[in-house]
Formats: sequence, structure tokens, C-alpha cells
Amino acid sequence: MNYLKYTQYAYLVAGIVFIFDGFSKLNDPAKTPYLSFAFAATAIGLFFFRRKFAKKFEDRNKNQ
Repeated sequence: MNYLKYTQYAYLVAGIVFIFDGFSKLNDPAKTPYLSFAFAATAIGLFFFRRKFAKKFEDRNKNQ
């Protein structure tokens, strides 16, 4: 279960990649960047959720 501590950062990296993808599509009228920005917001939200969950899980193990 030690890998759960590091998988949260994969969401952060994916969010940054989707932000760059959205900005690269922003100037092209044929492409829509909104889906990339939505994926970025979801990935960053999942990062914070996983970080909170991992901290709660770690605190629970310390108490036992």
C-alpha cells in the first residue's frame, strides 16, 4: 500500500499536461480546448481528494 502515496502525483502531472494541451488548442479555431480544461480540473480535483484520503488512511494506521 506504499504506492498509494505516490499515485496521487500522477493525477497532478496529468492535470498539468491537460492544461498545456488546452492552452495549445486555445488559439486554433478548429479545436475545442474546453474538454482538456475539464479533464485538467478533474485530475487536479482527484489529486487533492487522493491526498486527503491518503492522509486520513495514514492517520488511522498511526492510531492503531
